[in-house]
Amino acid sequence: MVLYFVLSLGIGLYFSKRAGKSTQDYFLSGRNLPWWLAGLSMVATTFAADTPLAVTELVATKGIAGNWLWWNMLIGGMLTVFFFARLWRRAGIMTDLELIELRYSGKPAAVLRGFRALYLGLFMNAIIMGWVNVAMASVLEGMFNIPRAQVFWFIALAMIFTALYSSLSGLWGVAVTDAFQFIFAMTSCVVLAIVVLQSPEIGGLSGLQKTLPKETFRLFPQVGGASAGVTGIFALSAGAFLAYIAVQWWASWYPGAEPGGGGYVAQRMMSTKNEKHSVFAVLFFQIAHYCLRPWPWIIVGLASMVLYPDLGIAEKKMGYIYAMRDFLPAGLKGLLVAAFFAAYMSTIATHLNWGTSYIVHDFWRRFMQKEKDERTYVLASRITTIVLMIVALALTSVISSISGAWQFIIECGAGLGLVLILRWYWWRVNAWSEITATILPIILYAGIMVWNATSAPYAQIDFPISLFIIVGATTLSWIVVTLLTNPTDVSTLESFYRRTRPGGILWKPISDRLPDVVSSSSFLGQAIAWIAGTVFVYSFLFGLGELFFGSFTDLVMWVLLASTSGAVLLVAVRKLEAKNNEHSVFE
Repeated sequence: MVLYFVLSLGIGLYFSKRAGKSTQDYFLSGRNLPWWLAGLSMVATTFAADTPLAVTELVATKGIAGNWLWWNMLIGGMLTVFFFARLWRRAGIMTDLELIELRYSGKPAAVLRGFRALYLGLFMNAIIMGWVNVAMASVLEGMFNIPRAQVFWFIALAMIFTALYSSLSGLWGVAVTDAFQFIFAMTSCVVLAIVVLQSPEIGGLSGLQKTLPKETFRLFPQVGGASAGVTGIFALSAGAFLAYIAVQWWASWYPGAEPGGGGYVAQRMMSTKNEKHSVFAVLFFQIAHYCLRPWPWIIVGLASMVLYPDLGIAEKKMGYIYAMRDFLPAGLKGLLVAAFFAAYMSTIATHLNWGTSYIVHDFWRRFMQKEKDERTYVLASRITTIVLMIVALALTSVISSISGAWQFIIECGAGLGLVLILRWYWWRVNAWSEITATILPIILYAGIMVWNATSAPYAQIDFPISLFIIVGATTLSWIVVTLLTNPTDVSTLESFYRRTRPGGILWKPISDRLPDVVSSSSFLGQAIAWIAGTVFVYSFLFGLGELFFGSFTDLVMWVLLASTSGAVLLVAVRKLEAKNNEHSVFE
């Protein structure tokens, strides 16, 4: 554990001089990240201390199919790869919020940028770090039986350490430590899965299959049925299934899975060497996020059902920690605790750097201090990192439920997603569209919470009805507002189109004014690559499941489907790359 902390600090100190040159270096690594490092950094950030616990809880209560609660987000993630990764890199901006004033015009654009800088960079970001802190506290509590009051101080020390190397090294140090921490953490999780499987209490994969009900190993939820209990299958109503598969992935804003990209995912795309590296970074992220990460956690989650059958519903997630505590020998136990710190710190480091970029670049620099030198802004960024850490620690003490924080964030962003997608491809979207889609879900969510608190149990508005209400009302409202308000200034639209070249029929009024600007977009090719990529990742994911727990026939089917979709994906990517090179402004 000490060795891990020394290595992490050493990386931060090594990159501290490079980060101090400018905010471009501090927040975007000088736009010089290779695709594999940017992709690893994205995956590491989404692997937080709460992730293995959340997967364990899903598996223990809903079976393997319970992971569809997050597997559905692949569809939107793959959309980002082929429709938005190039555009983000091509925009040449420092933060995704800077896009607001590149795309929109006037005071509404400035107000929107300033509001989102504080709302996302300070408020939402602190909530996310707070729930990550709560999860890490649960790990230490379950592992060492440390009282909750004392655990807070251990978390504070870990966060201070993370803020120290983050503030010193900027994104270069964060990305490199992310890569180191992800490889370290995933290797440790694989070790835990192997040790637990080989224990006499489990007896390998075959032992799991003999002990647990067959339904637990299903890869797909049952649609339209009732749940069969703690060890039953994941059953969804038709409405809930529709919400997950057809609505949530494009409609809801969620950190790391923003429709159209955004947040720290956009930050990594914008920090890559060029557009090709941007595409490959996000593609690698989708494959690693959905195919490589889950199975070690799922296997331990299944084993926890056998090892700790008496855990209550709220305690199921602790099965992962108890397996570490009870089955790992000295040395390996320290390795896994260090791995959880690695997962924790990679997430916290990214959120500190990302949130600071909003507060400093999109608020302080934009509205308060416009004419300072770069070193002053870097110093302000380092100070803001520490302040943001203090705010997150303060919120940690009042967050009692990780799932409650998750629900708050995903429903407060419901309905915003379509604006974030269409602002790239429809000229008529304006600042008032995004303002409406940002504010209205918060008001509607608050209204639903008040309704549920004051109404009878039979009149409660729960998911997925709450999601449909928020998304439907928000989407209708922002479209009406768009058509009733003035469009963005033509000069701003022309400048945006000339820089990003998104193409498409919905830009025709603007593209007709710019006959010299040739778009490299091929919507048919991008759609083919999107579908093929989605099928490939799901086939790879389910093929691994069949390899571990399924039949040979089903395994062959998934392998054939993965091979076919992979071949189509490869051809589509090559054609898109050739077309982009043909129309590149640098050629």
